Amino acid sequence: MSTSEASTRKHTALPKVQTLIEALPWLTRHHGRTVVIKFGGNAMVDEELKAAFAQDVVFLRHAGLRPVVVHGGGPQISKQLDALGLESTFRAGLRVTTPETMDVVRMVLAGQVQRELVNLLNQHGPLAVGMTGEDARIMAATRHFAEIDGEAVDLGRVGSITSVDTGAIEALLDDGRIPVISSIAHSADAGDGGVFNVNADTAAAALAAALGAETLMVLTDVEGLYADWPRSDDVISELTASQLEKLLPELASGMVPKMEGCLYAVRGGVHTARVLDGRVPHSILLEIFTDEGIGTMVVPDAVPEPRTQAPDDLRTQPRNAEGPA
Repeated sequence: MSTSEASTRKHTALPKVQTLIEALPWLTRHHGRTVVIKFGGNAMVDEELKAAFAQDVVFLRHAGLRPVVVHGGGPQISKQLDALGLESTFRAGLRVTTPETMDVVRMVLAGQVQRELVNLLNQHGPLAVGMTGEDARIMAATRHFAEIDGEAVDLGRVGSITSVDTGAIEALLDDGRIPVISSIAHSADAGDGGVFNVNADTAAAALAAALGAETLMVLTDVEGLYADWPRSDDVISELTASQLEKLLPELASGMVPKMEGCLYAVRGGVHTARVLDGRVPHSILLEIFTDEGIGTMVVPDAVPEPRTQAPDDLRTQPRNAEGPA
């Protein structure tokens, strides 16, 4: 090989080295830390995005982090209910879950969505282990009543999490595995013996807090939390828990459980909570291992962690978005 050829080869590889160097402080900071990722949105249905997500999670594991994946499966559940001739009914944004519907929810989440994700992750090695919140009694829940026009409405087998037992998850993490958890909880009522359908955003937040995670990451189909949608497409880059709490009443219904989950997590001891655009391939790695980051980051009130210097009360960054999907 000539000196000229060697020089050219080094030059073309240099950007890759620079990217690795940029990631070094983030690798150091996050090494050994637990990261809870809520898998959802287009990332669950687009084949290329699913493959990229699996690569990101496995990369985190090999980079020394301890990833935990939590997932729901609303579109897949609705599709299966339609195929069985069962009606999908929603009240206050939540699926009314009869015992018959709960059987379908259980089957789709644990037998379809989870299996596919575990298989994608395990293409990179024997890493992922699928569980539901009812396994090892990880998540306990009681019946959730929605408030509609000031009245409590029974939604059937829809649950609110009352407790989390992280023992089985921590055992898997200590063994180098990647837990993949479906958002189903066992009943906290000893006389019930059944299970509940739990919102996946809520489940991910509860697990992140119980595990003392470094961060909670929620994948969605928008770029983050918009500062003044639809008048502006600026995305809030960072805000504190108190700032988020003030914004909650103004948010679109689809963002409420995600941002409530972020708020619960950071007030429960999680260092940061982030909402990311799951339509962007490798959004997880972009958020964790680059200086710029993407999406919206929520931090505790007492220990702010500014990503960039900005004089504004809410830091924003311009986006080229068409708006929420």
